[in-house]
Amino acid sequence: MESDGKNLPPFSIRLSKEERQQLRTRAGRMPVSAYIRFMLFELPTPRRHAANISENKELIERLLHRLGNTRISSNLNQLAKASNSGALPLDEETHALLHEACNAVLDIREELSLALGRKAKGNSGEEQ
Repeated sequence: MESDGKNLPPFSIRLSKEERQQLRTRAGRMPVSAYIRFMLFELPTPRRHAANISENKELIERLLHRLGNTRISSNLNQLAKASNSGALPLDEETHALLHEACNAVLDIREELSLALGRKAKGNSGEEQ
């Protein structure tokens, strides 16, 4: 990867409106281009003002701690496993919603971890 980005032409990509919105949502307060670089190349996140980092870090740590203490992820995972094994009969829509909820919790945990500068963990709890 070249370090002098000022002399390089921009790279463009076509995205649907939905894809753009999803990208903006995932980027949060981070510029979309910085978020893309971060996700593709695991580059450090752009520096922010120290006061914002401190306040946001404390809030994010509290949220991540609360998410871990709720056992929502574990309980949803147990329901999904029971559903997959047939021990918990669900219609297809409810089954899909359950898996969507599991993925949403995992996404929230991943985004909070990334916001703290930590490596994301996969479904098994191992670092990716």
